[in-house]
Amino acid sequence: MSTPDSPVLVACAHGTRNPTGRRLIAELALAARDLRPGLQTTAAFVDVQPPTVGDVIAGLAAEGTPAVVVPVLLSGGFHVHVDIAGAVDAHPGTLSARPLGPDLRLTDVLLTRLREVGADPEDPSTAVVVAAAGSSDPRATADVEDTADLLQRSWAGPVTTGYGSAAQPTVPDAIATARAAGAERVVVAAYLLAPGFFHDRLAEAGADLVTAPLLPDERIAAVLLDRYDTAVETARRTAEVRAPNRVESLDFWPSPDDVDA
Repeated sequence: MSTPDSPVLVACAHGTRNPTGRRLIAELALAARDLRPGLQTTAAFVDVQPPTVGDVIAGLAAEGTPAVVVPVLLSGGFHVHVDIAGAVDAHPGTLSARPLGPDLRLTDVLLTRLREVGADPEDPSTAVVVAAAGSSDPRATADVEDTADLLQRSWAGPVTTGYGSAAQPTVPDAIATARAAGAERVVVAAYLLAPGFFHDRLAEAGADLVTAPLLPDERIAAVLLDRYDTAVETARRTAEVRAPNRVESLDFWPSPDDVDA
């Protein structure tokens, strides 16, 4: 339940020039607000389009408004650990949450998208390639692999991963490997939030079918809120541990100076 003093949820996405992608990210922030009446949400971006996450955080900090930045990203890579972390660290009173993935609800959305294109989870001859944008950060690759492992629990055929850039194997190589291993049908599960450059390239990768991106889906808004809630609760518990005699109730976390005094 939100209160007037609840921190602002800053939904921080990568950014895209695709107008549909921009609309879906904006609608995700609004969907979180619909699920949590009274919660203030706003969008920010790490690349391609304004406003930048640094500018949004700076503006809120100048007003004395606490905020939680939730990476609207499916894995933890450079943007999470460098871009967002750096912007948050520059402004005490702002927290960062973990990215959306991996999460079983996202895997369920992948299953929905696979069924929508006619893929059968019970067909052992149908292979799935979970296609992500890719990152040179091994933590991001590990998150995508964890998602593929979650999907494999509900899929009879083999589930592997492929990447658009910066990581191996590429999506076309992953598709070719699946066919060489005996798959009669290869389906690309687009592990992307919205349409854009990487999703456009998937149609040319050589799969039999390609799913739509994850958005729109209310389950993703629920994950967004969970990441926000976890960050707020962790901050409250940390403040209570550090200053148990000074923290009677917390509408939001105190400043570092208050906690350490």
